[in-house]
Amino acid sequence: MSGKENTYHVPVLLNESVDALEVRPDGVYVDVTFGGGGHSREILRRLGSEGKLIAFDQDKDALANRPDDSRFYLVNNNFRYLADYLDFMGVEAVDGVLGDLGVSSHHFDDAGRGFSFRQDGPLDMRMNQTSGLTAADVLNTYSTEELARIFGAWGEIKKPYRLATAVDKVRQETQFANTHELRSLVENACLRGEQSKTLAKVFQALRIEVNHEMDALAQMLSHCAEVLRPGGRLVMIAYHSLEDRMVKNTIKTGDPLKADAEKDAIFGGDKTPYRTKQRKPIVPTDEEVTANPRARSAKMRWAIRKEEE
Repeated sequence: MSGKENTYHVPVLLNESVDALEVRPDGVYVDVTFGGGGHSREILRRLGSEGKLIAFDQDKDALANRPDDSRFYLVNNNFRYLADYLDFMGVEAVDGVLGDLGVSSHHFDDAGRGFSFRQDGPLDMRMNQTSGLTAADVLNTYSTEELARIFGAWGEIKKPYRLATAVDKVRQETQFANTHELRSLVENACLRGEQSKTLAKVFQALRIEVNHEMDALAQMLSHCAEVLRPGGRLVMIAYHSLEDRMVKNTIKTGDPLKADAEKDAIFGGDKTPYRTKQRKPIVPTDEEVTANPRARSAKMRWAIRKEEE
């Protein structure tokens, strides 16, 4: 991998995730989170001349990372449109879908994108820079009740209304524009020793709201069963409990929003389009976490599309 790709994004659980796909030389695969292209390049390395890889990334910055390979096609759009694009391309079924969810290293490292509270920059946080809503818009225009909702639902903050009220008090005097303004508010509003953890949750909540991440993830995961051929592999790497819960639900029930599966009326087991022997998620080694701290919270789950009954 070139230095440029390393700078953009360091792939997490690279070998483990591509191994789980069990890449066939003539197979058709989808990388729904292209980013720096690390996972895609490893899939291409294992594909034969007849294989095909389709990747998705809504961020125009990622376009510069695409490999010059006739087997590769990059869709510059949200992965929520997975089924639509495959249908448009005439792809009836694929052999595997891989996703490295969350935010890329590039987004955290580029202060101008506003994803990191550790750097000063505009409160933007848009994955797709052509979309309208920014994090500043959310902070400045959402009602106190709406802010409490997203802080609680997407940030899993225990007392979201207290924080939302603090935001409302500040914006009565001045509009939020930069990350350091939000950081200052959060640090003053929470208990000493909890600042970093709370900041991470607040920035996560805003990022998810701006990019409609949970809706997009639910839509993409719900399409995977219809686009995967019987025996095809679903492999997802999640970084926080909201993502991981949706992936786990998808594998268990076939529905990212349902934790309890229907029972099969004939065989008695859970009714789901997937089967897996995985009891616990795969996590990075200590060595990988040391080399790439972003990997610390990663959890990988995989499943196999069942044969049609």
